[in-house]
Amino acid sequence: MSLRKYLTSRVFLLQVFIAVLIIAVLGYLFMHWLTFTTNHGNEIAVPNLSKLTEEQVEEKLDGLDLDYVLLDSVDYRSDYPKYSVVQQDPLPGAKVKEGRKVYIKINSSGFSSVRVPDLIEKTYREAVPTLKALGLEEGTITYIPNLGKDMVLEMRYKGRDIKAGDKVLKSSKIDLVLGDGKASYEEDIRTDSIANPTEEMPNE
Repeated sequence: MSLRKYLTSRVFLLQVFIAVLIIAVLGYLFMHWLTFTTNHGNEIAVPNLSKLTEEQVEEKLDGLDLDYVLLDSVDYRSDYPKYSVVQQDPLPGAKVKEGRKVYIKINSSGFSSVRVPDLIEKTYREAVPTLKALGLEEGTITYIPNLGKDMVLEMRYKGRDIKAGDKVLKSSKIDLVLGDGKASYEEDIRTDSIANPTEEMPNE
């Protein structure tokens, strides 16, 4: 029998049909096995863990067949309870498989302390970003007569004078005393003259 006749024969077509059928059945079984082993379709919505303690997180995730990993603590935030969850990954509502780990970061127990930077004779525009970079806040601004307009002359905390290097808690408000730029050279000279009067030679 020639090749052409064999390829068009009933025997060959039957063999092709059986081969295709076997491949289809194997593919169907493989897909079902894959679905079963990966728990396809059995996804869990990650709950919102914000402001929960570590014990509450463990209890909540255990009930959903999820796990958690504590990564670190973050700088204290007053709008969150101490030792409560501030950040989580995956985010609330994300779909995950059973056994997935949720990574959390918790709030510290309180503000850490920082050293007050040296802002004396710096401009107001320089001082404010420096405070914020250290986690401090701008407090009350007071102006006094001085040639240096908007130049920092004094730093105060809760009504008392402070100097560079003093320690305060993060998020503290630092009050600044600035020059108003309105003092004149004549006033400075007059003040110096009063403080240090010129000695005159007695008439002989």
